[in-house]
Amino acid sequence: MPSPLFADRPAPQLPAHDAVDDLIHRTRRLRGDVDAVRRDAVAFDEDDPQLRWQRALCELAVHHLDNLDEHLGQLKEGLPGLAAHPRAEDSAPRSDEAPKGPRPGSLLNRVGSAEWNLLTDESSWSEELYEIFGRPPGSAPLSLDDLPSVLLPEDQPQLTAMVTGCLVDGRPMDGEFRIVRPDGRTRTLHMTGEPVLDAEGCTASMWAVLRDVSELRRSEQAVSRSRASVRREEHIERTEHRMAVQFQETVLPPWRGTLRLPKQGPGALDIAAHYLPSESSGLIGGDWYDAMELPDGRTLLTVGDLTGHGIPATSAMAMMLGALRGMAVAGIEPGALLGHLNQVLETSIQPALGSALCCRFDPATSLLSWAQAGHPAPLLFRGGSGRLLPPPDGMLLGAASQAVFEQDEVRLLSGDVLVLYTDGLTRRGDRGAGPDALLTLAPRFAEARTAQECVRSVVEEFGGAERPDDACVLVARIGA
Repeated sequence: MPSPLFADRPAPQLPAHDAVDDLIHRTRRLRGDVDAVRRDAVAFDEDDPQLRWQRALCELAVHHLDNLDEHLGQLKEGLPGLAAHPRAEDSAPRSDEAPKGPRPGSLLNRVGSAEWNLLTDESSWSEELYEIFGRPPGSAPLSLDDLPSVLLPEDQPQLTAMVTGCLVDGRPMDGEFRIVRPDGRTRTLHMTGEPVLDAEGCTASMWAVLRDVSELRRSEQAVSRSRASVRREEHIERTEHRMAVQFQETVLPPWRGTLRLPKQGPGALDIAAHYLPSESSGLIGGDWYDAMELPDGRTLLTVGDLTGHGIPATSAMAMMLGALRGMAVAGIEPGALLGHLNQVLETSIQPALGSALCCRFDPATSLLSWAQAGHPAPLLFRGGSGRLLPPPDGMLLGAASQAVFEQDEVRLLSGDVLVLYTDGLTRRGDRGAGPDALLTLAPRFAEARTAQECVRSVVEEFGGAERPDDACVLVARIGA
């Protein structure tokens, strides 16, 4: 502790007993609350970097509160007359400490003081400092010349600069270094101190307080590592999301606005489509839509949805859409085409489940041939009303081997509006899911002059932020 000769400033006023007791009580109560949060965090998934970071922050807060509690305990013990006025709540030991003396590893064993007299070349250490350095009580304390020998080599210049600045320039010391104890353990110490001046203003000695902050620094490093892990995960997620979006935009049809198929001849379809992202815009899924003119003059219309999100889902979607286009160009019927897609998905390196709707429209006969694989059936709007087309049998793609997908036909009339969509479109929390919500748009579809106007009505109704999954919608208006 400082020599009586050190009198550069007036002594601070000691706080009242009740104020210290109240601070101790509030600190312990807060410590219990934080510890409860920490225990709850342990039950979470160890693989979640966000939760690891939160738990590390709780542990660091507990360490700080433990240190504060012990500091206040030291302050209370040093107040005169305290023993004559003990508080009832402090008369019994806490459940996490021994009734007498500092518990092992407590702050009372981690804070020590030293004074090095430059006139007599004597050193004086407190008992706690011997415990910190792992030296036998009563042994000779380390001199200022010998002190660097127990430090890690890379930390020795830091201590030398601190001591030199204190003794030569009269600057206070405040810094950290690591020591190696005789038992081989490395500890991190925080050292603060000042020069003690003689009557002539010259440095007579140097005093210091050394605190073992090893556990505190370990907790801070754990927080830093966990925070870095969270940032890495967030960066990876952002990168994967950007790649998934770019991949999806590359694979989905490049046309925007209205598409006319076939490009020549009567009975053409006026086609428009739109992709709607999820509520968070972070769940890029395997939803697709497509429309293309086939070599025989007929038109392919399709929508589908694969399980999963991110790059795996978009890459699987690209594979499925490529296979579907190739088989449609080869003239394979919708039902048989879905059977082949089922085999493609089954033999994929990354197996998944998916739903799909495949339609083929013949402008010469106005017949729509279609099949479905566990997918919502198309909606047909005619004369201001709408209805769900009765679905032929078909199970999810990838659900069973050798699955058979039935095929159905329906004749379309000029002015009819056909709506194909993925189920994420109507899966909303504020209303019942299913096609009924889409059927309420029948009057607006009857007034619409183009497929693009119909799509705009769908987006206005279902493009809100409350939709939990991404979705696609494709509208074909007959006889444009």
